[in-house]
Amino acid sequence: MIRHVITQHIEKGFTCYIYDFKFPDLTLLAYNTALKNRDKYPVPPKFYIINFDDLSRSHRCNLISPDTMFDVTDATEASRTIMLALNREWLKKQGEFFTESPINFVTALFWFLKKYDGGRYCTLPHAIELALVEYEKLFPVISMVGELEALINPFASALARGAAEQLEGQVASAKIGLARLVSPAIYYILSGNDFTLDINNPKSPKIVAVGNNPSKTQVYGAVLSLCTERMLKLVNRKGRLKSSLVFDEYPTLVCDLGPHISTARSNLSATTLGIQDFSQVKKEYGRDQAEVIMNVCGNIISGQVLGDTAKQLSERLGKIMQDRESLSINSNDTSINRSTQLDAALQPARIANLSSGEFVGAVADEPLQKIPLKAFHCEIINDVESINAEIKDYKDLPVIRNVSNEDIQRNYFQIKRDIRELVEAEYAKIERLTGQMRAHVDKK
Repeated sequence: MIRHVITQHIEKGFTCYIYDFKFPDLTLLAYNTALKNRDKYPVPPKFYIINFDDLSRSHRCNLISPDTMFDVTDATEASRTIMLALNREWLKKQGEFFTESPINFVTALFWFLKKYDGGRYCTLPHAIELALVEYEKLFPVISMVGELEALINPFASALARGAAEQLEGQVASAKIGLARLVSPAIYYILSGNDFTLDINNPKSPKIVAVGNNPSKTQVYGAVLSLCTERMLKLVNRKGRLKSSLVFDEYPTLVCDLGPHISTARSNLSATTLGIQDFSQVKKEYGRDQAEVIMNVCGNIISGQVLGDTAKQLSERLGKIMQDRESLSINSNDTSINRSTQLDAALQPARIANLSSGEFVGAVADEPLQKIPLKAFHCEIINDVESINAEIKDYKDLPVIRNVSNEDIQRNYFQIKRDIRELVEAEYAKIERLTGQMRAHVDKK
């Protein structure tokens, strides 16, 4: 199903954002489909890839570029996404003190880097390194940005009172989570700026594929959750090109797509979520949020599913009048009773025993294209031979640049040096100003 969504959308001139959980399966498909259909776009789209395993075949992208953060609320949303993705159990504890404190701390880091020196160091790797600076230097430096006073006041107060345990509790979980992202490869990809995530920009349309790795889901998934959140902010706007957002294994991301799905249709944005079973979404997002995601989707196409998912799907497909026949035999007579009864169109047991290639579901329509029969139960027949022949002719993903290990390490240590020099320079200014103020007071 996902395969045909991608190919048909590209053939119809959609810009695309593809979350490829088992990279490069869907990326290879999208790349070769795009090569054949460049003429379907008014402005031919550029193809971009984010992949942390093969850096020579990956573009670089600054996920918190200062140009895309217009006010502190953008920094807050980015901070919330990355922290919840790194600590998934926090999804069910939003609003609690020890959940919101680390989010506010990271928000302060993001916004400080946005405001400092025109956003020169405003990248996620720089923010991670800044978070690891000792408190005595970090908070005075951050407090130089007046807009952050409310955000860092609880931390600065705890530091001033000598409440080290409270401060550590507020900040340590953020530092521990961010420390998982300390990797030369991740730093390299996220500190560059080859492209922006406004995929449906009429002047610069894009097809973007971001690749995860099943063996590194927690680390890569957190970064790609932030990537997705930043992309959604830029895509859901008026006057943009039509776009297709495809998420394979959506529960491996931490990104609430409910608001986007419910509002983006008017902005020509189609969203496709690939999920193995609805129970995965409940586990990761909680029952309430999972129900919202399930219910705002107008189209649902499902293969074999079990348990509660099958029951919900059966209820969604509705009931129909079904003929019933009963046979009664006794010593004197045989009678046949026929009746009609309102019953489920498809029983959960039937959905739980669908064969491979067999699908059930329901589709949505619109006023100008009415669909009289929305629920379906059918078999999708793929031409396997032609698909395999097509795959054999695929071109490999292009080499973006030749990246050596020395380049990656040099970039890694440069980011560390940038933050060290920033903190030392600004802290020296603070000490100098403090000394001048003391001397002025002594003179008086």
